[in-house]
Amino acid sequence: MNIQIFGTKKSFDTKKAQRYFKERRIKVQFIDLKEKEMSKGELTSVMQAVGGIDKLLENQQVLAEPIVRNGKKATVGYCPDVWGAWE
Repeated sequence: MNIQIFGTKKSFDTKKAQRYFKERRIKVQFIDLKEKEMSKGELTSVMQAVGGIDKLLENQQVLAEPIVRNGKKATVGYCPDVWGAWE
């Protein structure tokens, strides 16, 4: 797995996501969104993975943290049920 977590250091859900993968001994790459924003390509990839911008707006997840990517798969918000299926 190639897990990337986009979020902020102070976000409770981002910390929970990091702990989720750490407990399972899965390496992650953490990208602090206060220091580096997502590239246009990364954002496009996430939007495609979750069903497009309309789906994000419908679920009110546009500003939710964390954004977790595993290759072409992605989630917005804390989604351990989905991450478990990635293992």
